[in-house]
Amino acid sequence: MSESGSEAGGLHMVLVGATGLIGREIMARSGDHPDIRLTAIARREVPLPQGARMEMIIADPKNWRQVIAQLAPDVLVSALGTTWKKANRDEAAFQAVDLDLVVQCAEGASDARVRQFIGISSVGADRFSKNLYLRTKGEMEQAVKKLAFARVDMLRPGLLKGKREDDPRGKERLAAVLSPLTDLFMNGSLRQYRSMPAGVVADAIYAMTQMRADGRFVHDNDAIHAALTRRTLRRPALAGE
Repeated sequence: MSESGSEAGGLHMVLVGATGLIGREIMARSGDHPDIRLTAIARREVPLPQGARMEMIIADPKNWRQVIAQLAPDVLVSALGTTWKKANRDEAAFQAVDLDLVVQCAEGASDARVRQFIGISSVGADRFSKNLYLRTKGEMEQAVKKLAFARVDMLRPGLLKGKREDDPRGKERLAAVLSPLTDLFMNGSLRQYRSMPAGVVADAIYAMTQMRADGRFVHDNDAIHAALTRRTLRRPALAGE
């Protein structure tokens, strides 16, 4: 276990998928939220971002369900996800991460009566889709929503922009470069496919931990931005502002 920061307190948030694009952004922002205690669970140790206020637990993924149940946090955040290439183009290997591992972690949290689950899905997620990626995300959403969480938030961002480590994704990199232009043409129902910095998603996740209404919520690009706006409106003014 590695740790950075001061004394623990406030709301406890557990993160799985810490080494991915959004997971790293969540860890990098942990120092900006002294009211939230962040614990990340990973299969291997990774350097903590500078200024992070959190702890990291290293465990075999087959034990993550038990670890989460023992921690019994207030919120579980899943930023888990692999790629078709990393899964060696094997459907079972792909679903073992994007579906099975996510649901196992969620079940551990549900067993411990964790109040809220926040998961990263995808625009177009549909359990009846013929596309493996979208079908897997849709099946994950459906399985998690059936568990005993008071609140479930599923984020469906469009193209995510940010630096990925050891995962070049050539087509996505090209799409990100072109996004300032292509986003201009994505209006109406196409707005949900617009690009979004991974850091915006991470900020929205922190904002959603403060939302108290119970239920099952799906957030597209506009709703993700709206979550940040609502948090800004609620934030009390600081001295000197």
